[in-house]
Amino acid sequence: MLFNSVKFLAFFPLVTLLYFIVPKRVRYIWLLFASYFFYMSWNPKYALLLIISTLITYAGGLLIGRAEKIAAGGGPRQQAALRQKKIWVALSFISNLAILGFFKYFDFAVDVINNILRVTGFELLQPSFDIILPIGISFYTFQALSYTVDVYRGKVGPEKNLARYALFVSFFPQILAGPIERSTNMLAQFREPHTFDYERVKSGLMLMMWGFFQKMVIADRIVILVDQVFNNYQQYAGLEIALAVVLYAVQIYCDFAGYSNVAIGAAEVLGFKLMENFRQPYLAASVKEFWRRWHISLSSWFKDYLYIPLGGSRKGKFRTYVNTMIVFLVSGLWHGASWNFVVWGGLHGSFQVFGAITKPARDKIKAWLHINENCASYRWFQRIITFILVDTAWIFFRAKGTRAALLTIQRMFSEFNPWIFFDNSIYNLGLSSRDFWLMVVCIAALCVIDYLRTQMRLREFISRQNLVFRWLLYYAAIFAIIIFGVFGKGYSAAQFIYFQF
Repeated sequence: MLFNSVKFLAFFPLVTLLYFIVPKRVRYIWLLFASYFFYMSWNPKYALLLIISTLITYAGGLLIGRAEKIAAGGGPRQQAALRQKKIWVALSFISNLAILGFFKYFDFAVDVINNILRVTGFELLQPSFDIILPIGISFYTFQALSYTVDVYRGKVGPEKNLARYALFVSFFPQILAGPIERSTNMLAQFREPHTFDYERVKSGLMLMMWGFFQKMVIADRIVILVDQVFNNYQQYAGLEIALAVVLYAVQIYCDFAGYSNVAIGAAEVLGFKLMENFRQPYLAASVKEFWRRWHISLSSWFKDYLYIPLGGSRKGKFRTYVNTMIVFLVSGLWHGASWNFVVWGGLHGSFQVFGAITKPARDKIKAWLHINENCASYRWFQRIITFILVDTAWIFFRAKGTRAALLTIQRMFSEFNPWIFFDNSIYNLGLSSRDFWLMVVCIAALCVIDYLRTQMRLREFISRQNLVFRWLLYYAAIFAIIIFGVFGKGYSAAQFIYFQF
């Protein structure tokens, strides 16, 4: 079920109510049942893969823990036990990645092979079956694998309670699109008793409400214009496409951050603290900083479990550049089984490598020009350049293939047509004048709120205000979601973008 659906509106209050009613010692069992029900509402068959991944990593954790005990005892079996630890973690990774690779990359691999065969003149492969990508598989696979590595590294002990570990892998607020949690954070929380706390529940509901507003009022309105232009890019040119490109950056942010806020807020209502997944990413002053603010759970996962094991920045500049490119190419492939996603990841890696290589020269130029790096104008200049780079890469992320992305860029620079903002032709891009200006107002509100969140703890600030002000604000937000979202003219609940990954 979608977060932005009537089903979830009934599901979540029921789960929460019963969670605080049932005895504390079995609450995790109730959450496990609710999580599997939530996941199986998409397709019950998908649960089989979730169970397999859970059992593999659960058994892997136990076997690694047993080998660690033997190794800690010393003696003649120590070296054999240390080798077993490596074998178990390798088997856990290989088996889980094989499942992920088959369901996510089989069709892509067949296309690559067929392109090679087409050139060499051999007969093309014709699979007799279709592969359907199970929803959330990329997220829960990475989460389960991080547990295996954490046990191997000694950061967490092997979880012996299968039901509690299964809940860690399947926890319903974040199973479909993250945040990708760590066992060091979540397993301990599933052992703790959680009581109903009015302030915590209120704070969680406020975050959920903001997430719903981001998704249902902003993202689902922008998508109409973005889809119209990107799906028919041959019919548009110049600033029409540039506008759609900029708006897609806002759409994907509101769509994914909206999901994350609902997930984090829902978990907070129940008493759990999930990691922050977004931190005003478009205020980043460099692409490197952007990735410290965007999809934080994934970027930190790649840092901890791929970049550092590859050597990180410990083996010289050239190796650092290579490791950076590997991480971002893999990140691109993780997002989608298509070359345009690989190009998207490669662009982000290239931006960072190019920035690192040219930094000494840029520093000399800034010193020569006496540029003050701490002044506001320079910081905003950096932010604008960073946004342009990130937004250019988004074209490959959104377009239906690399060729379509390149043609879209070509069309964007084929004409300079500023008159679209004055002759009302801008309202022919899918949104009426009413919806277009409502979108502009909502984006302005988004910018203000994101800025305020950098200056204060906004939810705590709201909680300290007078009762009348607070409830006026709550009702205003609820009615905005209902009027301009759920029951708005032409509105239809759209699937979250990251569900396709």
